[in-house]
Amino acid sequence: MAMQSLSDAGGAPSEMALKLGQFFRNKGAVIGLVIVLVLVFVAIFAPLIAPFDPQMMGAGRRLQPPSFGHPFGTDEFGRDLFSRVVYGSRLTLMIAGIAVGIALAIGLTIGLVGGYAGGWTERVVMRLVDVVFSFTETLIALAAVAVLGPSLKNAMIAVGIATMPFYARICYSTVIVEKNKPYFEATVAAGAGHVRILFLHLLPNILPTMVVVATLGVSTAILAAAGLSFLGLGAQPPSPEWGWMLSAGRDYFTRAPWMMIVPGVSIAITVLGFNLLGDGVREILDPRQTTRR
Repeated sequence: MAMQSLSDAGGAPSEMALKLGQFFRNKGAVIGLVIVLVLVFVAIFAPLIAPFDPQMMGAGRRLQPPSFGHPFGTDEFGRDLFSRVVYGSRLTLMIAGIAVGIALAIGLTIGLVGGYAGGWTERVVMRLVDVVFSFTETLIALAAVAVLGPSLKNAMIAVGIATMPFYARICYSTVIVEKNKPYFEATVAAGAGHVRILFLHLLPNILPTMVVVATLGVSTAILAAAGLSFLGLGAQPPSPEWGWMLSAGRDYFTRAPWMMIVPGVSIAITVLGFNLLGDGVREILDPRQTTRR
């Protein structure tokens, strides 16, 4: 049974095996996967990896440079930066998951309903999306935080709302393409109900595209949330969020440059990892990529 799952009746590798092989031949995708897996590992085992409580003042001398006892140095309160970066990985994954989840859920619903319904429903729904889409994501996020108030939770909601129009437009476009395919016309001709068409036929065929968009959108969500925290509108002290840590290190850059370098490099590596992973996922899930190859 296990061998049959990897091969077809003629002994040829299954489509899944071919896609996995294609993914692991992509060095960039493998590097991205390793970075993301390391981030997940660090986030899960943060209490075991971090030598100090991330909010504990006086763990070392103030503005102590990197040393054996404090690999990333300490901040202006003597807190261990290594411990704060380790615990900050948890917040980064939470930000990515919640913000992308909000954007994907709302965007998928709007795009699916608008593209399938057509008529006045499509015109009204998609024109509202176009209005929101005409504003930059940063402006929408700032407006949402201004209404909800500055906090990490509200920053995640704001980022989700700000990026939602992009997901809605992609989903809508994919639904329009699927509606013109023979299987959809056959399903309608067979008299299938709306719920069956939406959830058993349309949704499974647009999910691969939306998974790719969501994977690539994680890095955007992380950067947007870090930007809000950097401006003081996201995570609040003493939270070990990387954007806030980057902001707190501005006043000490000449005396303690590691206070900005450490969280800045952490953000850059994480964003790079998710981007590389997203490119690899796109290559195996996007049929147009397979066709080009």
